[in-house]
Amino acid sequence: MTSVNTTVFLTPEEDAHVRNTLKGRLQKCQKLAGQPREPGDPIARLQQVTGASLMADMNFAAELGLEAPKRQRDAMVAFAVGHPYPPCIASIEDLQPMELSELRMDTHHRGRVLTVRRKAPVVQLQASSWTVVHARSSEETERLEILLHKLTHGQDILESGSMFKIKEPYFTLNEQDEPTLRIDHPSDLVLCSNGEELGDSKDGDSATASTDLARKTAKEWKEEGNAALKQQDLPLAHANYTQGLQLLTKNDTGKEELTYDLFRNRAHVNLILNRFDEAKTDALASLTGLEDQKAKDLDSKAYFRAGYAAYNLGEFQEAKGFFEDQQRLMPDHKDAAAYLRRAELRLKEQATAVYNFKKIKAGLSPGRPRVDAASFARNVKIGESTGRGRGLFATHDIGSGEIVLCEKAFCVVWGHEKEALTAMTYDGRDDKIRVIPAGLCRAIVQKLLDNPSQVEKVMDLYGDYRGLGKQLIVRDSSPVIDTFQVHDIVSRNAFGPGPMHSSRREAEEDESNASAGLWVMAAYINHSCIPNAEKECVGDLMILRATRRIRAGEEITHSYDASSDYDARSAALMNTWGFTCDCALCVAEKADGPGLRKKRLQLESEANALVERNAPVGAKMLAVAKGRRLIRSINETYNDERYKGLPRTALDRIQKWLAEATAR
Repeated sequence: MTSVNTTVFLTPEEDAHVRNTLKGRLQKCQKLAGQPREPGDPIARLQQVTGASLMADMNFAAELGLEAPKRQRDAMVAFAVGHPYPPCIASIEDLQPMELSELRMDTHHRGRVLTVRRKAPVVQLQASSWTVVHARSSEETERLEILLHKLTHGQDILESGSMFKIKEPYFTLNEQDEPTLRIDHPSDLVLCSNGEELGDSKDGDSATASTDLARKTAKEWKEEGNAALKQQDLPLAHANYTQGLQLLTKNDTGKEELTYDLFRNRAHVNLILNRFDEAKTDALASLTGLEDQKAKDLDSKAYFRAGYAAYNLGEFQEAKGFFEDQQRLMPDHKDAAAYLRRAELRLKEQATAVYNFKKIKAGLSPGRPRVDAASFARNVKIGESTGRGRGLFATHDIGSGEIVLCEKAFCVVWGHEKEALTAMTYDGRDDKIRVIPAGLCRAIVQKLLDNPSQVEKVMDLYGDYRGLGKQLIVRDSSPVIDTFQVHDIVSRNAFGPGPMHSSRREAEEDESNASAGLWVMAAYINHSCIPNAEKECVGDLMILRATRRIRAGEEITHSYDASSDYDARSAALMNTWGFTCDCALCVAEKADGPGLRKKRLQLESEANALVERNAPVGAKMLAVAKGRRLIRSINETYNDERYKGLPRTALDRIQKWLAEATAR
């Protein structure tokens, strides 16, 4: 689709450094593939991770991955892509155990599972985390790294526990030529529960502790969950409530009230964690249906939580129903009444495209950059576009200036938010270095892990690597998300949302942390240098308007790159989106030849300099005369017959300026 508004210029030396380092690792891995693992020195490895952890805590950068101190302007992470591999889609019980000694270099050990225990502190870098682990059966150690997708709800995955199961482990070299167990897909690393972890130990105290855990009642798990919630340890609260529910499921002795409490409490935690799928399921599972007042009050709370979850999933009709059920049980609940009104307003927006844009814009701020609004998509449908894959088509006639599509983003990461991260990638598939919104990739993966109901619509978008396709796969109670597939989808479909007109945002955003977002319906819109629609963003709400009358059945297009420079535009379309535009304008400009295009570009640059130096209001006659001469000169570079009916884009700025300068 269209790119994030980020341009990074590399000197030839910088380009060669990044390319040689990342490309070199891939070449070394290919040579070492299949060779047996060499154990290494455990003491030296522990000394290395301890020292690196201290340096990371002091906010020093690792020299290459190319890690940089957080928020350092002009510094950017770099890593290699282009050799994607699928995540494991088998359950742990279907995998055969293996030991560290069986690892082979640059090998995906399919059908195997490796259990390891963390032995050292975790080194946290911008785009990765690593530590040292050892096998259960020996003190042999190895390096374990998580690339990019290293956090879950703000917590480093490697710090969330001490024992892990690695599904189909991938053993390879990192950018420092060090052997490592590499994790790219979060579902390939499974955190062992407390019971598993302690049960594996031969230590007497640990065995006793494991027995104590097994003796806990569901009520005690609930109380520990409540205590963790009070301390804002949400993952632990969720785990404790889950343990209680699992215990009640195994020993079903009619403890319905406790079951309802656990489901209701876990629904609350899930809402805070933005896990709206499970929050809705838990809230509905907590409904008692009883008629006494206490039960009605609790069911009212459950309906509100289900409605809030559905609302945040964009399921406004369902949310409206839940809020109405809540109101019947507790009519005086003000929050539920307010959300019921909001759900009704969202349904109206979906049906009519009537938005209060003035109010929406007034409510935007760096602290609240996301809009509370519904998507309007009744004017368009997805269809096949000849030679272009899928596209978006008008369902009926749309007048010039009318809304074609108004879409709430699936996910946006703003430059001033801590999740923002722009990275350089070397793609081994075409030997190119690109800039991608890595922070957006991470946020989308997390959102899909939290809300599996959203997987199909996102993973159905176009990407060079199809991975697992759009099918939702759940293994070991967790969705399986192919992070390489998400990377390619983001690379081809992400938008820069544009400025929020905030001085704070402009001060905090640069090329290392540019804002970026994914709008699913808008991602289907194909490019044209002569588009029939143009977009603008209000917060994370994208508004697409027709620039001329669009007939029913006509494909909707907008410009991915609006540069008037044919050569720059063509290079951007190929490098970023992988295609050559063959629209009528590109055909005409290509026929001009490089000499004429260069002359036109020089004249346009001169015209733009005139515009920038002279305000149109009160412009001097000398400037106006020069503007007219430049327009004539630029026009002379266009062949009248070849450009009949086509825009002369090099004239856009100077003609607009001249019209304003001579308006009186």
